[in-house]
Amino acid sequence: MTQNAIIWPEKYLPGTTDNYCSNEVIVAGLTTNEVWPYLSNPFFWPKYYSNSSDIEFINRESQLLNQDVRFRFKTFGFPIEAQITEFVKPESGQPARLAWHGWAEGDAETRLDVIHAWLIEDLPGGRVRILTQESQIGKPATTLANTKPNPMINGHQDWLDGLVKAVKENVKID
Repeated sequence: MTQNAIIWPEKYLPGTTDNYCSNEVIVAGLTTNEVWPYLSNPFFWPKYYSNSSDIEFINRESQLLNQDVRFRFKTFGFPIEAQITEFVKPESGQPARLAWHGWAEGDAETRLDVIHAWLIEDLPGGRVRILTQESQIGKPATTLANTKPNPMINGHQDWLDGLVKAVKENVKID
């Protein structure tokens, strides 16, 4: 069986940036359609991922993620402005995809640029695969890459674990 992969813009190709992290879980008894609402609604993230807060949409008419939507949130101590670069809802036979270009404004010492991408796909045997990867550019990214334990790997694992738990417990989305 061939697994799907994240689609990277060339500038953010893993191995060419200052930091890259990849986290994945495969869980039995869940589907892409069950997971998607918990990921595609950023106002729900803080309910299961404590490293996400202060979500707001730049275009106030938007309150859900969709292609090209811009939003802000805080994570890892950084205020991030982001724009959705890939938004593919679940469809039979193809993975759901969500990606954003995010950045923290600053000078050469403090600016951070990232692509954060998610891929969710149903697997044989009633399983779902949830993959999240992030590729980062900037001095803060270099600092994060050299920090042990790696805060990005650990933080994104917390996000995955919280997401799975919220879906399994059918936590209400408000």
